[in-house]
Amino acid sequence: MRVANSLLLLLAGLASAPSGHAAAVPQQGRDGIDVGAVLSPRDRVEPENRMLRERLDTLLPRLMRDADLDMWVVIAREYAEDPVYFTLVPQPAHAARRTTMLVFHRQPDGSVQRLSINRYPFGAPYETAWSGGDLNAQWKALGALITARDPRRIGINVSGEWAVADGLTHALHERLLSVLPAALHARLVPAETLVVRWMETRTAGELAAYPHIVSLARGVIAEAFSGRVITPGVTTTNDVAWYIRERFESLGLAPWFMPDVNLQRAGTACADDAPFCGEEGVIQPGDVLHTDVGLCYLKLCTDTQEMAYVAHAGEAGVPAGLRAALAQGNRWQDTLTGQFVAGRTGNEILAATQREVARHDLRAATYSHPVGFVGHAPGPTVGMWDNQGPTAGQGDWPLHADTVYAIEGNVKARVPEWGGQNVQVKLEQMAVFDGRRVVYLAGRQVVWHVVR
Repeated sequence: MRVANSLLLLLAGLASAPSGHAAAVPQQGRDGIDVGAVLSPRDRVEPENRMLRERLDTLLPRLMRDADLDMWVVIAREYAEDPVYFTLVPQPAHAARRTTMLVFHRQPDGSVQRLSINRYPFGAPYETAWSGGDLNAQWKALGALITARDPRRIGINVSGEWAVADGLTHALHERLLSVLPAALHARLVPAETLVVRWMETRTAGELAAYPHIVSLARGVIAEAFSGRVITPGVTTTNDVAWYIRERFESLGLAPWFMPDVNLQRAGTACADDAPFCGEEGVIQPGDVLHTDVGLCYLKLCTDTQEMAYVAHAGEAGVPAGLRAALAQGNRWQDTLTGQFVAGRTGNEILAATQREVARHDLRAATYSHPVGFVGHAPGPTVGMWDNQGPTAGQGDWPLHADTVYAIEGNVKARVPEWGGQNVQVKLEQMAVFDGRRVVYLAGRQVVWHVVR
């Protein structure tokens, strides 16, 4: 429980630390991650709610000002919740409970009043503007509140571009219009800029917790890519994938997708033009392994890919050709992160990276993305695995400070020990852009995992 208690102290003590400064990463022992490194569901409520209050107090007023919104209205129905709903409500909360209405009203001093119009009151950090009553009374209360406050611009969650900003359903939109005077209809505007900035921006408290969360994912990968889990000639790639998933679940961590594990080996071609190389099957000595995993904890998600080598009996180390290939992958990472400049779009970062990659004669593909409350979060898309050109819309979003990314892509390199055959090194590591530089949240892979 020492690590869990340390996380609570970390969240309390570093909430005011300069943004972008990564906290120390808990070290994983030889016996793997102890279950005490993860807070129980009950113990997660306090830090999650503290981080929520920090976001509402310090982040939301600035983002509403920047989006030029006087009011933001978020309406959700039970089991059809708006994608931003759970990022706004205190824990423990499992659903919108019938219909929940949240109103954020920017005040003349720049602060934001937070109101709930809800049959079941939240309490702090919201003021209850209405509670109890039936659904018709609830809608009338919402209409009366908005009308009385007479906001100039009212943000609602409708968007043709961003799924996370399109949470107001057609029926709820129509009902909202029905309770507002016609003169206010023209004041309803898409809140997509606010929603994307809310989803992509991390606070100091979140950045204090994130290294620990990422280290849990990396620690489970280290367990999986070891002789504790893999017996060459017996264990399959699918066995390892299920080990990772079940290990997450045994620790109380929610995987946000089924882990993937695949292998490459000498004699199985990896074509120059293949987007991905790797197959499933029984793991053998001499194989190269790759995994792609993601988990969510304390409302924050991870996305990680790492590589392993399965040693032959008595083999001293990883073949030099494979070590050189991983070094090329790290060089590609440095090339990409060196192009992170505040205000650049994802497409501009991609183009600059590709120019540098060509100059260094790297055979690389770049497909990086933001991560946060969801694994594939809104923000600047930096390439797609199936489109190494500009991405319309989301690729045009600019880079902002205090945002977190999966530095994701791959390189192909020829391995002399494999007769000059390609190996594809697929990497994905979590990093924060603090406005000036990119900092890996829990380190990055610079040496091969070795299964002995």
